[in-house]
Amino acid sequence: MTALSVNVNKIAVLRNSRGGGEPDVVRAAIACLDAGAHGITVHPRPDARHIRSDDVYALSELTRARGVEYNLEGNPFAPPRDGYPGFLALCEQVRPAQATLVPDGDGQLTSDHGFDFARDGEALRPLVAALKALGCRVSLFADAESMHYDIAAAVGADRIELYTGPYAESHALGGAPLDAALSRFRAAAQRAQAVGLGVNAGHDLSQDNLAAFLATVPDVLEVSIGHALIGEALYDGLDRTVRRYLALCQA
Repeated sequence: MTALSVNVNKIAVLRNSRGGGEPDVVRAAIACLDAGAHGITVHPRPDARHIRSDDVYALSELTRARGVEYNLEGNPFAPPRDGYPGFLALCEQVRPAQATLVPDGDGQLTSDHGFDFARDGEALRPLVAALKALGCRVSLFADAESMHYDIAAAVGADRIELYTGPYAESHALGGAPLDAALSRFRAAAQRAQAVGLGVNAGHDLSQDNLAAFLATVPDVLEVSIGHALIGEALYDGLDRTVRRYLALCQA
C-alpha cells in the first residue's frame, strides 16, 4: 500500500492570512492522523509564508508521540535568516523520519521543478550525508524527465520524490497527453528503482488523478498531498477526505 502523508502547509496559510492561531495547524494534523493518515509533511520556507519554525517543533512532538512519519521538506541551500535557522538546523533539532530536499527559491509560488542531478550532485552529497547521520531517510525532488537518477543514488539518497505537477496538467487534458504522461512517469519510476532508489510522488495530486497514477506507476512508496486535499476538505471535512485518499492508496 502506498503511504499517505498529508501536507498541512495550507492550514498555516489560512492562519497567517488573519493572524492569531486559527485554524490550528496541530489540530488539523491530529484530525488527519485520526482519520488514518500515515504521516505529516510540512515545507517551511525562509520567508515563513506558511509553516513557521514553531510549527515544525510542535508537529515534531505530535508525530513522535503518535509514532508516525514526519516528512520535512526544504531547500538545503537556502541561507538562515531571522525566524528561519536553515533546513539542516531544523532537521538537527527535530530529527524527522524523512528529509525531502527541494530546489525552490524564495520567488517561487510553489515547488515547480526537481534537481538537476548532473549539476547539483556534488553539492548535495555532503548535505545528504549530514542528514543521514541524523537518522533521516533522504528523498530528493526530481523531474520525471531526468536521466541522472544514478547520480542521486550515488550521492547517498534513499528515494526520489517525483514532481507530479506535469502529470496533473496532462490528466486534466486526458487522451494522448495523459497516456504520454503516464508512460513517462512509469519509465521514470522504473529508472529510479533500477538504481536502488525508492519512489515517492507529490504535487497537484488529487482525488481525480491519484488512482490512475498509482495504477500505472509501479511501487510508489509514498504520496505527499496538501493543496488539493485541504481544498476538498473545505467541502467534505478532513476526516472524510483523508479516508477517501487512503482508499485510493489502498486500491
